[in-house]
Amino acid sequence: MTRDKKTRALDDLRMRILSLGVAPGADLDEAALCAQYAISRTPMREVFQRLAGEGYLELGQNRAPKVASMDLPTLRTFFQTAPLIYANIARLAAENRRADQIAPLRAVQAQFRAATEVGDAGAAALLNHSFHAQIGVMSHNPYLQMSLGRMLIDHTRLSQTFYRPSNPEDTARIASAADQHDAMIDALEAHDVEAATALTLAHWDLSRDRMERFVTPDPLPLDMATLKKTADAL
Repeated sequence: MTRDKKTRALDDLRMRILSLGVAPGADLDEAALCAQYAISRTPMREVFQRLAGEGYLELGQNRAPKVASMDLPTLRTFFQTAPLIYANIARLAAENRRADQIAPLRAVQAQFRAATEVGDAGAAALLNHSFHAQIGVMSHNPYLQMSLGRMLIDHTRLSQTFYRPSNPEDTARIASAADQHDAMIDALEAHDVEAATALTLAHWDLSRDRMERFVTPDPLPLDMATLKKTADAL
């Protein structure tokens, strides 16, 4: 029973972090979480250790576990590194994928497309996470998979913005992202290394600008008349 509770706590905390239900950089209240998941401190700390190993938490002596931050240095590194990892994962997946790995990827993609079509931003972000994680598995490269797993944590948190369109252009980008997923699967199935890599980089470029708004939001509108009155008052 304890193991089942630990698994539930582990899975739930992952989802809460990815969906921004727990804010980046937030401290976790161990006692409150033990009560919430009905487990003792020892298994809860094992959950923390597992999440820290995966990149979801930061642990330190004599302080509460902290959700991995998304400060400016972290995000700068993310935007520099993401296209490199994605491109190499795609290349290796096209070379190394097994035939039995295509159908599960198409199944995830079908759920992803359905979520985007009904406007379920949270589900779309999590399914996009699953889609790219599965391509990581298809690469059969444990070193890059570890890097991809850590990167996808921040990508998924950032993409909560991407999947909440604020205008028709954003809606069109989401539809294009779903189409690119389908094309990526076709390239992987065909062992087309160059197409898989090019599509992956185009897919990254499609979402990068929108995700960057998480870091640099649109400026506030300037009311020039108000500014003039203020200047006159001075």
